[in-house]
Amino acid sequence: MMTTKQNIFDKYDLQGRVAVITGGAGMLGVKHAEAIASAGGTPVLIDLFEEQAVKVADSLNKTYGIPALAICRDITKTESWNEIRDEVLSKFARVDILVNNAANNPKVEKSEKKNFTRFENFPLEQWNNDFAVCATGAFLASQSLGAVMAERGGGIILNIASDLAVIAPDQRIYREDGIAEELQNVKPVTYSVAKHALIGLTKYLSTYWADKNVRVNSISPGGVYLNQPEKFVEKLINLIPMKRMANPDEYQAAVLFLCSDASSYMTGQNLVMDGGRSVW
Repeated sequence: MMTTKQNIFDKYDLQGRVAVITGGAGMLGVKHAEAIASAGGTPVLIDLFEEQAVKVADSLNKTYGIPALAICRDITKTESWNEIRDEVLSKFARVDILVNNAANNPKVEKSEKKNFTRFENFPLEQWNNDFAVCATGAFLASQSLGAVMAERGGGIILNIASDLAVIAPDQRIYREDGIAEELQNVKPVTYSVAKHALIGLTKYLSTYWADKNVRVNSISPGGVYLNQPEKFVEKLINLIPMKRMANPDEYQAAVLFLCSDASSYMTGQNLVMDGGRSVW
């Protein structure tokens, strides 16, 4: 009996597929777009920073020969997603992949009186804003584009969570000598809690649209090298079995796997890539 030789790499092919990426002009958003474009997919970059998004889209077009598109919209607004959906469908007549990547990552700020990033002082306005971008943005995007995928008979939603969606921040790595306790740096509460919410959304939607062939997964990346202070990096890598942070391109193959038919029997799961940090 003759068998047909199959090329396993064919399952990673995204030719003709359209992928909407929120926060598409950010550091990891660009890497996600590159991964999708390298497999023949067409990235649509959603970002508030229009000039940067256009530059990234133009670069992708030149490098990969695909019609990448940049759209500047506020992802926390329902009307924005109505406009994004209509523009994408008008230009490409389809949407196959949604990558919910956008998130605020509040920077630690100190004052002479108190540190507003500490839990006791954290402003409700900042809480609402951070959740609007990360959790509400993902909800609205999935509601709008996921419904299109379900109606068409299939698609993929990938939520970009974090290692801090499966473990708590270790606040010891942010501490500095000689600073009063009430002024010590902390990782703000919203980043961790909002990323936990993305995993909850992943599980919910994976069963909600399972019969419509819409697969929903998440990935929890660890910290990426980005010119952080040497002392901070030293403290962080002591928590990681591999003794290093990630390079920006080390998540691309995993993103491609989760956005392609290579993961066709996977849904509702969170892929943790943190150098082993969450194992300890």
